[in-house]
Amino acid sequence: MIQAELLDPAVKGTLNLLGSCAKAPPVKRVVLTSSIAAVAYSGQPRTPEVVVDESWWTSPDYCKEKQLWYVLSKTLAEDAAWKFVKEKGIDMVVVNPAMVIGPLLQPTLNTSSAAVLSLVNGAETYPNSSFGWVNVKDVANAHILAFENPSANGRYLMVERVAHYSDILKILRDLYPTMQLPEKCADDNPLMQNYQVSREKAKSLGVEFTTLEESIKETVESLKEKKFFGGSSAM
Repeated sequence: MIQAELLDPAVKGTLNLLGSCAKAPPVKRVVLTSSIAAVAYSGQPRTPEVVVDESWWTSPDYCKEKQLWYVLSKTLAEDAAWKFVKEKGIDMVVVNPAMVIGPLLQPTLNTSSAAVLSLVNGAETYPNSSFGWVNVKDVANAHILAFENPSANGRYLMVERVAHYSDILKILRDLYPTMQLPEKCADDNPLMQNYQVSREKAKSLGVEFTTLEESIKETVESLKEKKFFGGSSAM
């Protein structure tokens, strides 16, 4: 079921697209949107002193052991893409964003924005999880830079900061002091530790990261504008 519904579409969809590019000689470069999911789940401990960079790869065995099927799908798709372009001689650059927040372009709710919405829309607890976060405008700019810069190569990690949900809530409280926000973690375990993600390669491409504080503010205001929640307590 997972193979047919999640893994096969991710890999086959990516290869179908690259196959079309291989048949179109005018295509000089492909910029593939992958994910930090294909990078950061190696099974190695991610402690505060650890710095994840472009050389990291998620372990498929670790994903299977932990049943991280979405993470596995992104990993297999990117791995298959690299093998394909090497065989076909296609120039490919990969962008690996983390949780993408900021203003919503589409009328529907995406997973990353839903994570913020859950905090501001009446949740009683917050998840005991840490993720990388990045502004959607920075991700879009990275794709343009990766396409236009002749020296762009390999992978580019798009993470402004790694933050625990408790860190996100602290930012929200500073931005919206009257907003009703969850106080309690969803479990009684020690809070998951943050780790670091290298931004050096992305900065060398010309990416200027929007601060997490600004990205969260833009997300909340966009969610209010599109009426995903009333936001009266935040006014």
